Amino acid sequence: MKATGEGLNRMFDLTGRVAVITGGAGLLGRMHAEAVAEAKGTPVLADINEPGAKDAAETISRRYQVPALGIRTDITSKIEVEHLRDAVLRAYGWVDILINNAANDPKVGGAARPELWTRFENFPMEAWNQDVSTGLTGAFLCSQVIGSEMAKRGSGVILNIASDLGLVAPDQRIYEKDGLPADQQMVKPVTYSVIKTAMIGLTRYLATYWAGRGIRVNVLCPGGVEAGQPDEFKERVCFRIPMGRMARKDEYKGAVLFLVSDASSYMTGATLIVDGGRTCW
Repeated sequence: MKATGEGLNRMFDLTGRVAVITGGAGLLGRMHAEAVAEAKGTPVLADINEPGAKDAAETISRRYQVPALGIRTDITSKIEVEHLRDAVLRAYGWVDILINNAANDPKVGGAARPELWTRFENFPMEAWNQDVSTGLTGAFLCSQVIGSEMAKRGSGVILNIASDLGLVAPDQRIYEKDGLPADQQMVKPVTYSVIKTAMIGLTRYLATYWAGRGIRVNVLCPGGVEAGQPDEFKERVCFRIPMGRMARKDEYKGAVLFLVSDASSYMTGATLIVDGGRTCW
């Protein structure tokens, strides 16, 4: 039993491994970085929000007693992604893990005329371009630049963060407001589903493209995270989840650690769904 336990511990151990996490200053980005740090890895939090990234890195470093770095990066710019790669190589000498987590999450009701802008018929081209640039083009550029660096070394892991809405369409009834005509009801914007679905396709492409270079590529599809949403909204969401609740913000740490560690060493091109059962229905 002792030998087995030690073997499992080694599988999940990230000591000496450097992980770049995009969107590292965000809610889940910080949790992904914590998962790496708890396994004694070195998280690099890349985010356009430089103060947030640096603050999160400092906090994680103190808490888990590991090196951590926060770097301002606009992942929609290949030059900035190359600067990110170079900064990581200067600081640590290599990179082992890339977690493509950054994305715009357009909030329903988050505009001056929410009843109009979110709907497909009126969705602004500017919003489409911004969302795709961050959520999909950013993942492409980071994979191209940082993944290529890992391929040169002959080993590495890319983890793409998608969503349960990359597997099923959003149930727009969640966002309905009484008294509004159908053509003025708020909806989840089209870009979110399109980008998260595309992340699954990007995963499969890269998994086969770099299979012979020692690179594993998988995708995590999490469900919604409880983060102070209105009670009415949470009730509607939870009704559609077999487990009857949304996820806690730290509830994906185990899945992330599994996918970026040797515990998933024979896994590539796969989609791991952690959504409380929502996509079963």
